Amino acid sequence: MAEQQLMIDRSDPRRWQVTFDHPPLNLIDPGTIGEIAALVESLENDPEVRVVVFQSADPDFFLAHYDTGAPRAQTPTPPSPTGLPTWLDILARISEGPFVSLAKIRGRARGAGSEFVLACDMRFASLERAVLSQPEAALGLVAGGGPMHRLPYLTGRGRALEIMLTGQDYDAELAERYGYVNRAVPDADLDDLVDDMARRIASFDKATLIEVKGYVGEVSQPAHALLSPTSHAFWASAARPAARQRLATAVEMGLGKRSDLELHLGDRLGGLDREAHL
Repeated sequence: MAEQQLMIDRSDPRRWQVTFDHPPLNLIDPGTIGEIAALVESLENDPEVRVVVFQSADPDFFLAHYDTGAPRAQTPTPPSPTGLPTWLDILARISEGPFVSLAKIRGRARGAGSEFVLACDMRFASLERAVLSQPEAALGLVAGGGPMHRLPYLTGRGRALEIMLTGQDYDAELAERYGYVNRAVPDADLDDLVDDMARRIASFDKATLIEVKGYVGEVSQPAHALLSPTSHAFWASAARPAARQRLATAVEMGLGKRSDLELHLGDRLGGLDREAHL
């Protein structure tokens, strides 16, 4: 039986706290996705919960990225509530659901981890510990979780293209300047900031929170019809020889392991051509 990856604290029924705890570096795999899907369904159906805070038990990794070694599901899945592929469905329901989601980011949130925090309503980052990126292009991949459609709302077109096309790591200070996160604060202040904000929002009328979030979403959320093709583009790009070669090289260098590569992915992927002799 697989170990539980999400620790859920419902001690305050209006304010849940979810902690990612999937050693060795909080990779996102089918088990992670299944647990997040079940959590989102619970959040959607609970009449009391107003706020959910996401955090990590690992100060070095919030959500590292998708586990490239995880097999793709071969059996058809039932239609999702939104009609989108499973990962996109989860992200859309977080963005549009009847609850307010806050990401408290310590450590690295790259690839699908970055896609997750982009789907949250607000993002708060540790100045000393948070790192965000979308490294897919450096691996020959097209990101499959819709960051191309979420980032421009936050950062503007030019900076979104910079983030997506360079695959660089963004520390919390630069991420805040770009609009990638709401605020970057000293690590010692992060818990109090997010907890105070979550407590304040959770004290308000739920119907009002949902209505305000919905109106803001009308002008800031990508249409589902735009999102779905990105999932197909990801899997098509992953099948290309260039992507397979780059991924194989990255795996040899430590991708998916607690390694120097994973700690400094943005820098190391910049030299992938030399490593792979492409």
